[in-house]
Amino acid sequence: MKGRPNIYHDKELILKAQEVFWERGYNATSLTDLTNATGAGAGSLYNTFKGGKRELFKKALQQRKEALNTFRESLKNCGHPVSLIKKFFLDLANADKRDHFRGCIIANTVIEMALVDDDLQNEAVEILKETERLYTFIVSAEQDKGRITSKLPAEVIGKYLITFWCGINALRRIYPDRNILKQQIEIHLKILD
Repeated sequence: MKGRPNIYHDKELILKAQEVFWERGYNATSLTDLTNATGAGAGSLYNTFKGGKRELFKKALQQRKEALNTFRESLKNCGHPVSLIKKFFLDLANADKRDHFRGCIIANTVIEMALVDDDLQNEAVEILKETERLYTFIVSAEQDKGRITSKLPAEVIGKYLITFWCGINALRRIYPDRNILKQQIEIHLKILD
């Protein structure tokens, strides 16, 4: 690869690197893993991402934030956002075994970076909190419309959904079975009825 890649190519590199980080975690990912996955040489990666592996990882986390923004837009444009949230969770049951064992890169980062790198951990925590705020907003609006009958405060349900998200990512590794996961997800989603 000659010279600095263009912005499109940078994004492509980030997505390829993200897959490696997602699979192996930050600490277990080597420069060789990243060059093999992206097809970029070590020099090109360091020229593009001056902060090296750490900057590339941070950009991979930021890309997940972009995915959250896309999900937010989908919810905004949906007539029944609770149905979309339920579908999002229920689709986890149908994921393949590899996805079950990878879990969520954001939840994984919160755990992996605890007591190791406050900045990266906080980056992941903020994405989860932003997701929580999104859920809280949707739940509050749907309670006002009478579509969610739970009398629990929207903030409590928002936190519950994040707690459930982090928990289901562990459960997926314990029981990577479609039927078990579907059953467990359905039980937890009753809070949105």
